[in-house]
Amino acid sequence: MVIKNNKKGNGRFISLEGGEGAGKSTQANKLKRYLESKGKEVVLTREPGGSLGAEELRNLLVSGKEDRWDPISETLILYAARREHWVKIIQPSLCKGSWVISDRFSDSTTVYQGFGKGVNRNLIKELHTLTLGEIYPDLTFFLDLPAELGLKRSSRRDKKTETLDIRFENMNLAFHEQLRKGFKTLSVDNPDRVISINAQESCKTVTTNIINILNNVFNSELSL
Repeated sequence: MVIKNNKKGNGRFISLEGGEGAGKSTQANKLKRYLESKGKEVVLTREPGGSLGAEELRNLLVSGKEDRWDPISETLILYAARREHWVKIIQPSLCKGSWVISDRFSDSTTVYQGFGKGVNRNLIKELHTLTLGEIYPDLTFFLDLPAELGLKRSSRRDKKTETLDIRFENMNLAFHEQLRKGFKTLSVDNPDRVISINAQESCKTVTTNIINILNNVFNSELSL
């Protein structure tokens, strides 16, 4: 069975991807403000999570010991959360004509569980088709940052916020370096959708680069 109720409607779906500490949340908020200045209704969301049920599943995924979950079990939980997120938040918003910005989406599962933890990527693709059909973001920004630098950034952030959601951050450097390779591979394999952004640049420069690309891709929709 393939999910049929996957119409995206008239809205636009943008995702931000990358390793830990790449600045996705910061850039998602800046992008939201920019689109609102263009008169767009914007829904800002995240994964894992984004809807009530998906947020409860998120708590199971991002806390605890690194080996808390078998990789395939983890992948199944992620797609259960993603299906809920899609049905309850993303799809209705798109059908209303809103622009949806998600801090992570399915590419993170391909990279973290596929490239990082060795889950067969064909299995992940089949699971995606089963739960979401052929739904992918209209445009994805991959914020590219060396793994070691990203972990240093996220460590500083976590100390400030005293967050306990650090299960993935606690995984070793080799794992995070593999994630970066995975995201780079996705950007090469999907050049029309996944755009690589140098996240070592200043926050302002990263924002400018993202907005310039967004305007080039959606020029007719963003022209005042």
